[in-house]
Amino acid sequence: MATKTSLPCIKAVPSLSAEERAQILDLLFEPSTQLHTLSVPLLHGKSFESYDDMVSAVGVQLSELSESASMSDTQWLESILGSHPRLGAKKVDSAQSQAEQAQLQGSGEEAEQLRDLNEKYESKFPGLRYVVFVNGRSRQVIMDDMRKRIDSGRIETERAGAIRAMCEIAADRAAKLA
Repeated sequence: MATKTSLPCIKAVPSLSAEERAQILDLLFEPSTQLHTLSVPLLHGKSFESYDDMVSAVGVQLSELSESASMSDTQWLESILGSHPRLGAKKVDSAQSQAEQAQLQGSGEEAEQLRDLNEKYESKFPGLRYVVFVNGRSRQVIMDDMRKRIDSGRIETERAGAIRAMCEIAADRAAKLA
């Protein structure tokens, strides 16, 4: 599948092929077969006034998975949330995430602290990955946020926060790519 670097007019989205709608999701969120399965039909069956509206609708789908009592829904959601690369990861597949993470400049010691915090976060919240809208914040600010979230210990809150962050990231990407 060829990688797109811009978004089509939002009004054209319902008429696109399933592959093209999946590419839009990949650009805005991260490549995820589970997200494709969940949201590609939504992008075909509904018209949106803006990409922000579309991102919000995907967010509603993710929130519904989060609120479900079904273990398979929880696993599905965690797979989607886990499609985001770890902060500070050396290998980041999507160009958007590479650019966003490039903002997290810091020392080698900070990089190691970030790796340790990622491990603590994922140990505290099995199945989740720390997702945050970086938006120019420093590594130190991000690491302080990670520590607070690790200390909070509420997985439901973390799922909701990850969904919110994914949607903020997607909306920001849409604004840059539209």
